Amino acid sequence: MATALSRKWEHAVVTGGAGFLGSHLCAALLDSGAAVTCVDDLSTGRRENVSALLDRPGFTLMQANVAEGLDVERPPDLVLHFASPASPTDYLRLPLHTMETGSLGTRHALELARHSGARFLLASTSEVYGDPQQNPQDERYWGHVNPVGPRSVYDEAKRFGEALTTAHAEAKGTDTGIVRLFNTYGPRMRGHDGRAVPTFIRQALDGDPLTVTGDGRQTRSLCYVDDTVRGILAAAAHGMRGPVNIGNPTEITMLDLARLVIELTGSRSEIRFVERPTDDPAVRCPDITLARDKLGWEPQVNAAEGLRRTIDWFRAATGR
Repeated sequence: MATALSRKWEHAVVTGGAGFLGSHLCAALLDSGAAVTCVDDLSTGRRENVSALLDRPGFTLMQANVAEGLDVERPPDLVLHFASPASPTDYLRLPLHTMETGSLGTRHALELARHSGARFLLASTSEVYGDPQQNPQDERYWGHVNPVGPRSVYDEAKRFGEALTTAHAEAKGTDTGIVRLFNTYGPRMRGHDGRAVPTFIRQALDGDPLTVTGDGRQTRSLCYVDDTVRGILAAAAHGMRGPVNIGNPTEITMLDLARLVIELTGSRSEIRFVERPTDDPAVRCPDITLARDKLGWEPQVNAAEGLRRTIDWFRAATGR
């Protein structure tokens, strides 16, 4: 079996490739020598995320909604299905689009992979674990999800995508894999996308109060985008079906995260406690034993360093 160090891709299709994470994946694949077709409807992705790639040989940006079909000129040998609104602000604004992308979009991406004989990798999420009653969460845990709550449009779209991907592999022999991503952050996040890291950084740089929900004791596990990309490409190259957790097993409370952002930005912002959202998970922490054992992968960038890099990017992007 090919390893993460030896697998080379000729042509990769990345759905959602103009999004925050997708754009980093497109760049990494181009750097490895692959041609890349980036498919994005730009409903939440941004053209400027891939502007530096537009003139690079082998890169194609195709504006299209994967829920309506996925037709590319050149057959790929890798399909990375990363299209989906991923932040609360976006999936609550686009609930039906989110579910259609996770259902019809996943099916179209799977069919492209099957017809091309390509490796397929689904971007799933730690949200499939819901508000977990097990901590840390390993891949055998079935989760604790409210199927009709406000977050369900995203949670259930990803859970359905996992089920469809598994069924496609069983019924049609498609070469599939699933990665469950935990709280990825880094450059190119949008300051108003509703996720904690960009929200806190934006507020700190603006001198506004950092809005911590509830009492701030709920935890997340932050994984810097470069580490996440390495894990994704390792899972693609390995050939494992998964699912496999890709995340940083170091938990941090939201209150401690806010304090760290204030420290790293040198901000004089205060912390303000606000109402906690419905079904907001109390804990989030991946068990990455499988990723370590099978992929030889673990994160390398700690929270302080990753946040520094992200803050530097926000400063450069906003002039603050």
